[in-house]
Amino acid sequence: MIRQARIPDVKEIHHLLLGYAEQGQLLGRSLADIYDALRDFYVYEESGEILGVCALSICWEDLAEVRSLAVQPGLSGRGIGRALVESCLDEARVLGLKRVFALTYQPEFFSRLGFSEIEKAQLPHKIWTACLNCVKFPDCDEQAFAIDLFN
Repeated sequence: MIRQARIPDVKEIHHLLLGYAEQGQLLGRSLADIYDALRDFYVYEESGEILGVCALSICWEDLAEVRSLAVQPGLSGRGIGRALVESCLDEARVLGLKRVFALTYQPEFFSRLGFSEIEKAQLPHKIWTACLNCVKFPDCDEQAFAIDLFN
């Protein structure tokens, strides 16, 4: 089941993201950051256990980012990540957003979902806000992908 994240989920979300951050697979988020952005998060839950997490972060009037996508180790290939991203895209459509992007180390995954690779330079708002504070700036090795929701 996919649902909006709740306060009791924060520590589990943090733990899941931290595991991937320690491996360099995604950027970590502090507990405070997760609490601040909790309304952005979706969780995939089975039998009371969070198996995956993803967030939709609105960047501008027509642009949002899929971020903090993580699935419990050993569960890839079950469609959990796909379902989470599709939930974010559904919300983006409801909100009237035209484009959603992701910065990722998993380009094949996003390509399968209909995202296309783009130049990071197409994301100036993102680059000059959150990216300025990133430990990897200006040498980011993530790839940028985007999907246009309304053609």
